[in-house]
Amino acid sequence: MTGFGTLSFSARNTFVGVPMRTLETIGDAGVVILGAPFDWGTTYRPGARFGPAAVRDADYLEPDGRRPHLDTGIDPLEVLGVVDIGDVAVVPGYIEDGIDRIRRVVSAVAATGAVPLVIGGDHTITFPDAGGVADVYGHGEIALIHFDAHADTGASHYGMLHGHGTPMRRLIESGAVPGDRFVQIGLRGYWPEPETVAWMRQQGMRSFFMGEIVERGLAAVVDDAVRHAATGARGVFISVDIDVVDPAAAPGTGTPEPGGLTARELLDTIRRLGRDLQIVGADVVEVAPVYDPANITALLANRVILELLNGMAQRSLAG
Repeated sequence: MTGFGTLSFSARNTFVGVPMRTLETIGDAGVVILGAPFDWGTTYRPGARFGPAAVRDADYLEPDGRRPHLDTGIDPLEVLGVVDIGDVAVVPGYIEDGIDRIRRVVSAVAATGAVPLVIGGDHTITFPDAGGVADVYGHGEIALIHFDAHADTGASHYGMLHGHGTPMRRLIESGAVPGDRFVQIGLRGYWPEPETVAWMRQQGMRSFFMGEIVERGLAAVVDDAVRHAATGARGVFISVDIDVVDPAAAPGTGTPEPGGLTARELLDTIRRLGRDLQIVGADVVEVAPVYDPANITALLANRVILELLNGMAQRSLAG
């Protein structure tokens, strides 16, 4: 159900050269990277199916499976035992089947005790990947911190249940992640409509809009996010839509929205969350390489993954 080069747009290489495994040979890996090359939930610019391959390859260093961090001196790939099982074999155009395949693979990874780290793909995949983690840890038992320009809480996707504008609503409605265990950071722009924002508040979602981040400062907002997510949850799932970052640093995405976080702000915040919280799963989504001059968006997503792993390694070493 997963592998390398199984489809024309599937990844051929592992993430920065970490060991290649299959779903059946994960062994005692602490973190399992997998791709979800799924973009048939997009509403504007398609192409995120090519994200998993681009993010894995977006590195100017040797693909040797080693990445010692200059600031921390830690090689998180070694500390955590990171492996890569390739991409879920999703079939273009079959939304429900793709969602089911992603969920089954992520659930199987989480059931081994490893942390699944999913490279998308459009944001539709957060419904099955966070849902798959919740299937293992218990519905209502995990929190979710969501970085995005958009809330992704739409009631429907052109009349359909699933699309990249609906996954957070589907997670809440399914009971996988209750609204009061949701934290959203970076929302801005002109969607969703006021009725949907009112629904979000009714569910108890904590949404930090860019206006509040600018007024209070990102550090204060992240303090609140950590407290909110850590309270009573067995673990935290992190979902990063790369469009949370200003298009100046992340142009290669399907629905860019000006006025976002800087690349530095996102990287520092992600490392902090990995260090301060018990991470049980994560995804990085919406990288669309065709719109990505000089591969800067894919490189940023690659570094988001490495910074999250570094924070998790710091936490692991601290005991």
